[in-house]
Amino acid sequence: MSDLLYGEIENDLRASVRDVLGDKAPWTSVLAGTEKDEPYDAPLWRAIAGGLGCAGLPVPEELGGAGATWRETAVVMEELGRSAAPVPFLGSAVIATAALLAAGERELLPRLAAGERIAVLAVPFSAAPGDVPVTVRVAGGALTGEVTSVADGMAAEVLLVPAGDGLYAVDAADARRTAATSLDMTRRLADLAFSAAPARRVAEGTGAVRAALSTGAAMLASEQLGLAERCLDDTVAYVKTRYQFGRPVGSYQGLKHRLADLWTSITQARAVARHAASCVAAGDGDTPIAVAVAQAHCSAVALKAAEECVQMHGGIGFTWEHPAHLFLKRAKADSIALGTPDRHRTALAALVDLPPA
Repeated sequence: MSDLLYGEIENDLRASVRDVLGDKAPWTSVLAGTEKDEPYDAPLWRAIAGGLGCAGLPVPEELGGAGATWRETAVVMEELGRSAAPVPFLGSAVIATAALLAAGERELLPRLAAGERIAVLAVPFSAAPGDVPVTVRVAGGALTGEVTSVADGMAAEVLLVPAGDGLYAVDAADARRTAATSLDMTRRLADLAFSAAPARRVAEGTGAVRAALSTGAAMLASEQLGLAERCLDDTVAYVKTRYQFGRPVGSYQGLKHRLADLWTSITQARAVARHAASCVAAGDGDTPIAVAVAQAHCSAVALKAAEECVQMHGGIGFTWEHPAHLFLKRAKADSIALGTPDRHRTALAALVDLPPA
């Protein structure tokens, strides 16, 4: 069993990321950004990806990365989840990077690691590990077809497209991109269309895509953990200061029990998310099981935490002027992303040889 505790380096990294997010991405700025046309917060991305070097954490030093592991990347994901940060970190620094690492690609990785380029895996955001939806054809080194609901598709400069017999890199300027309606306004979706778009093959088969989706699901669990923790912290702080009938509403037993139950669930979520990140980092054979458990649990916990945050804030929690709705929308969108909890439970049953009911 790997050590699930946070090390000194991870704690220092967390503090640095939290400082940057507190300075550049307070919830008021995040909310204001949802009403703009920009697909992501470019200054914040430069600060996180390039300034702190977070985009290159899992990339080897010889390729311009930090030579760290996915455990450190998971810490960054927790902090980004706490702020619902509108940056393409999951799409580029996690999923696309994992695909290129699995493919052994050396041309594009250094620029991704430096935060100089944004790459996105062109699959529907709902695609689960083990699923490789191929809707694009390849002929003569050019791609034709469509892919819907791609997370951060409007922000991408390079698209990694599963097509035919492998994975292809396409300049985003050679694709027709259309913004799609997204419940989570801090992580926007796009529909992509290719018409004889020039492409370069970066991997054969589906192995790189499967590895990327599995890694993405593991890191998403850490984002959900951070989001749940933020919702709990904000709610506890609020019920301590909101008075009714001459006493803080947090002193009432009904709310105490609900918050205690939520704290317990988040503690469990931290354990399974950390275990999934550790398995991915170590290339452990139990990674598929760890990822399925983490997503099945963390998705529900994050959504519950966000719902409780809205409800326990009372009237103000239902307004546009409060950040609770940002967390609720991110939590709901995340619960569908990279496989629903039911999809992961079904996968888990097969992995542990549990017969169907």
